Formats: sequence, C-alpha cells, structure tokens
Amino acid sequence: MEFEDRTIKCVDCAEDFIWTGGEQVFFHDKGLKNEPKRCKPCKQAKNERLAAIAAAQASGVRQRIEVSVQCAQCGQQTTVPFYPSQGRPVYCRSCFLANRGAESA
Repeated sequence: MEFEDRTIKCVDCAEDFIWTGGEQVFFHDKGLKNEPKRCKPCKQAKNERLAAIAAAQASGVRQRIEVSVQCAQCGQQTTVPFYPSQGRPVYCRSCFLANRGAESA
C-alpha cells in the first residue's frame, strides 16, 4: 500500500501540518484508525497539560494553576485558573461578566 504526505489542519492552533507517508505507515501497522488532529507542538503541549493534571492529582495537593489564554471575544491575553477544554470558548474577566449578565437578563 502506497502512502503519500497529507496536509491536515491542527484543531488547536488551526495551522496546517504534514502527516508524512512514514507516519501513515506507522499508524497503519499499529492498527490506528484515526488520523492525528494536532501538530507536533500542540500535541506536546497537550501531553504536558495532561501530565501536569495527573501529577497534581497523584500528589493530592491542590495547587493553584494559572493558564495563559486568549479571550475568545475580545482577543486580550489573560490567565484562567483551569485547563480549558477543547472547543469551548474562554473569556477574560470583563467579557465573562458581560456575557453572564446578558444571559440572566
């Protein structure tokens, strides 16, 4: 079976990345059905986030975390005290409060 390089859009950063024929052979040989969704830097960042969560849970100590994010509404850089989930918007404090006020009206 012949595999050719394919261009895929990363679900995290929306940049295109190349899924090489060699990587496709590896996926095929291992019986992996789903193609990759993240570029290598985003995959590494996701793995580091998951490792940090696992380490915090294993230690039993609740550490206060600060994750740097960009507000989905105004684009301002801000920090949040949680790891954002994929596909859900994250807002700065002022946009969050404005949206919250608009929902209750």
